[in-house]
Amino acid sequence: MSKMEKEPLFSAKNLKYLTGPFSANNPVIVQILGICSALAVTVQLKPAIVMALSVTVVTAFSNLVMSLLRNGVPSRIRIIVQLVVIAALVILVDQVLKAFVYEVSKQLSVYVGLIITNCILMGRLEAFAMMNKPWPSFLDGVGNGLGYALILVIMGAVREFLGRGSLLGFQLIPEGAYDFGYVNNGMMTMPAMALILVGCVIWVHRAYIYKEEK
Repeated sequence: MSKMEKEPLFSAKNLKYLTGPFSANNPVIVQILGICSALAVTVQLKPAIVMALSVTVVTAFSNLVMSLLRNGVPSRIRIIVQLVVIAALVILVDQVLKAFVYEVSKQLSVYVGLIITNCILMGRLEAFAMMNKPWPSFLDGVGNGLGYALILVIMGAVREFLGRGSLLGFQLIPEGAYDFGYVNNGMMTMPAMALILVGCVIWVHRAYIYKEEK
């Protein structure tokens, strides 16, 4: 009877798939994946959030679909099938963004389409979805997407606040501060500063957080 019992949907093992990528196995700051888009779309917080949610949706559902198909896909064409699944999901996400958040979609430009080449997606499909059941694969996709999202949100918030004095377009630094000589850090809007910021996040994580979770 015990063998027939189903594992709880949110067992400790499944929760580890979901929460592990937040810190101990974060795809950006631990696995160093998805760095390009993390640098390109984090000048402001809003596009960073939209990009993060888009990647999370595509990662979660591509993992789910490939896990469902894994036993019926010949090994020699599995990469092609994976790309087709990812591309179909990216097209759907792109159309939704154009329909509901057109201005943000314009800001993200080609980077939505480039989700297809995001190494986090292919990495999770190959390393996890092709070898595990649908529910754990879905949780793994959600977890890795949210782990990626966490870094984008941090970077988008820091870069917009220091570079523009605002968050989500709302001015937070009062005009009086500028009258007294405060100046926005224009370097925060530059790609080079984004790379430095990612390096700082990785350093803080490795120095003060990651050691505790080994």
